[in-house]
Amino acid sequence: MKPFRFQQFDINQSSDVFRVGTDAVLLGALSNVINAKQILEVGTGTGIISLMLAQRNPNANILAIDINSEAVQISQNNFSNSPFSDRIKSQLQDFKNLETDEKFDLIISNPPYFEINSSEKDILARQRLELDFSDLIQKASQLLSDEGLFSVIIPFDSEKEFTQMCLNNNLFLQRKIIIKGIQNAEPKRVVLEYSLKQSETIVENFVIEKSPRVYSDEYLELTKDFHLFNKKPL
Repeated sequence: MKPFRFQQFDINQSSDVFRVGTDAVLLGALSNVINAKQILEVGTGTGIISLMLAQRNPNANILAIDINSEAVQISQNNFSNSPFSDRIKSQLQDFKNLETDEKFDLIISNPPYFEINSSEKDILARQRLELDFSDLIQKASQLLSDEGLFSVIIPFDSEKEFTQMCLNNNLFLQRKIIIKGIQNAEPKRVVLEYSLKQSETIVENFVIEKSPRVYSDEYLELTKDFHLFNKKPL
């Protein structure tokens, strides 16, 4: 499988590890990483999100974990071959069982969001088999620093369920970015940021394509420091 090339790094991929997709690019580009010095990515896959965060914040140290040993190997190779290799590492780890005294300024995840089903494609990465929303939220609330953010991208219609689970774990919605695949379509995804502190929720809207297979101006602007654009969506 050919590498996916970005401006400052390449992503080697495998048919056995969830490939580079628009969700990961959006989360890596939209998440608030300004004040994050210690970052944890849960379910790193190829490592694309961690690499984007490392590029955006030169002061960040990043631990990327995955339950898939091949994903850990591929992501670590991608990290080692990047300009950020001294600040980022991959580790084979089940998030539910992660034991550490460290608190993280940003915990970020593109989590499995499909209910368990008969599909054989990308089972661990796509289905809530090894990590469901409840497990993810509960553990994130324990490992988040006082000023930290917990950031995810999930289907738009899962937001109410997810936010209620966060509230049950004393995590409060700070920012919501509603994502449409194309102008005038129904929302497709939502990027959500939570913290341990209550504040008014900032709501934003984002459109990926302005017409079929043509990126919107806001998507081009958001990802201009990453993509080698051919002007068409992934």
